[in-house]
Amino acid sequence: MALVPPIEYDAASPAVRAVYDDIMATRKVPAVNNFWKVLAHDPVQLAGVWAQVKAVMGDGALDPLVKEMIYVAVSATNNCEYCIHSHTAAASKKGMTPAMFHELMAVVALANATNRLANGYRIDVDPQFRNPLG
Repeated sequence: MALVPPIEYDAASPAVRAVYDDIMATRKVPAVNNFWKVLAHDPVQLAGVWAQVKAVMGDGALDPLVKEMIYVAVSATNNCEYCIHSHTAAASKKGMTPAMFHELMAVVALANATNRLANGYRIDVDPQFRNPLG
């Protein structure tokens, strides 16, 4: 249960309604989900988070399905139940199959395990890995 009640469209201020309208238009959905309704208690934060979501999750170098799957992976690692559910649903709508989800979870589990080992041992980074983009 949320710590604060969601703000429904009819009870929202004009500033919040403007963000809700943009979310619905951008996502082509009939209503906003509970995440946005709870953030609506702080209209500045609501608008800022929505702007960031649009910028990062919009068109870019990464495929939209890849972005959603990354979001699922990070959400699983952070143990965010809401985000796991909402972004798994979004990834499924973009083409993620159950087999892809299971493989993604295996990669998440492996990465978390090996990250803990590397961090615990404080393993020195090999020279050939130091500047991978450059």
